[in-house]
Amino acid sequence: MLTWLADFSHLFSPFNLFRYLTFRTIGAAGTGLFFVFFFGPTIISALRLKQGKGQPIRADGPQSHLLTKKGTPTMGGLMILSGLVVSALLWANLESPYVWIVLFVTIGFGAIGFYDDYLKVTKQSDRGFSGRSRLACEFAIALVACWAMVHVGGVGATSLAVPFINGFVLDLGWGFLIFGAFVIVAFGNAVNLTDGLDGLAIVPVMIGAATLGLIAYLVGNLFFARYLGINHVPHAGDLVVVCGALIGAGVGFLWFNAPPAQIFMGDTGSLALGGLLGAIAVAIKHEIVLAIVGGLFVVEALSVIVQVASFKMTGKRVFRMAPIHHHFEQLGWSEPQIVMRFWIVAFVLAMVGLSTLKLR
Repeated sequence: MLTWLADFSHLFSPFNLFRYLTFRTIGAAGTGLFFVFFFGPTIISALRLKQGKGQPIRADGPQSHLLTKKGTPTMGGLMILSGLVVSALLWANLESPYVWIVLFVTIGFGAIGFYDDYLKVTKQSDRGFSGRSRLACEFAIALVACWAMVHVGGVGATSLAVPFINGFVLDLGWGFLIFGAFVIVAFGNAVNLTDGLDGLAIVPVMIGAATLGLIAYLVGNLFFARYLGINHVPHAGDLVVVCGALIGAGVGFLWFNAPPAQIFMGDTGSLALGGLLGAIAVAIKHEIVLAIVGGLFVVEALSVIVQVASFKMTGKRVFRMAPIHHHFEQLGWSEPQIVMRFWIVAFVLAMVGLSTLKLR
C-alpha cells in the first residue's frame, strides 16, 4: 500500500526507498514486531478472560504438561496473523497477485484453525473440528489458491522444478493443482503437529520464512534467476515482504511464547503459518526445497504417521510418544533442550536448502 509514495520521490527523494524490496521487507518486519508488542498484552488478557481454563491439555500427552501448561490461553495465532496481515498490506506491492493468494491461504487456514481452537476451548476437550471436514476445507482453499497461481503464472505455471538439476522441470499439467494443494495442506498440518512445546514451532517457521523469502527475492528477479538457473516467476519478489512481516510478528509472539509461555499459538497460528510457507513454496516453484528447509516439520509429521501405522498393523509403537518431540521428552530431555536443539536442526536444514540454489 505504501508503495505509492515512490511516485512522489521527485518531491521528496527519500520516498524512492519504497521502490526497494529490501527496505519494504525491513519495514514490514518492524511493523509486525511493533504491532504484536503493542497489542499483544491486550490480546492475551482478552483471550484469558474469554477462555477461562485455557487450552485443554492432551490427557495422553506428557504428564508434566498437565501441571506446567494448564490454564494457558490459546489462539495466540491471532496476534501473529493480525500483525502479519496489517504489515503485509502496508508494505507489499498489492499489484502482485501472489501476495493476495498467499494471504488468502493464510487467512483461510487461520479461520479453520480458529474454529478448531474455539471448539476445543468451549467443549474443554482436546478434540476439535472433525478431521475429515477440516481436511476437506483445507484442500478446498488450497485448490483455489493453486488454480489462481496457474491462472496468473502463464507459461510453466504447472511445472515442478527439480533441484540439483539445472533447467530440469516436470510439467504436471492440471495435476499440478492436486500436487500444489497437497503441499500446502501437508505443510500446514506438519507445522500444526510441531507446535507442542513453548517456542518450538515459531522459530523454525521464521527460519523457513527467511529462507523462502530470500529465494522469492531471487526468483522474482530475472537477472538473479538466470544466473542461478532457477525458474523466474514474475511478481513473486514481493513475497519476501510477506515473509518479513511474518518474521517480525513471529519475533513479537516469541516474546510472549518463550518458556514459560503466556499464550499458545494454537491451531489458529500453526495451521495458518504452515499453509503460508507451503503456498509460498508452490508460488516460487520450490516445493521440493521446502521439504528440505522445513525438514524438521516433515520429520514431526512422519513420526506421527509411522507411529499410527505401526500401532494399527503390529500393535507396537516405534516411538515412546508422537510427535517426535514428545519422544525425546520421554527419554528425559528437558523442554528447553528439545526446543533449542530443534531450532539448531531447523537452521542447518535451511542452510542445506539454500545450497540447492547453486548445486545445479
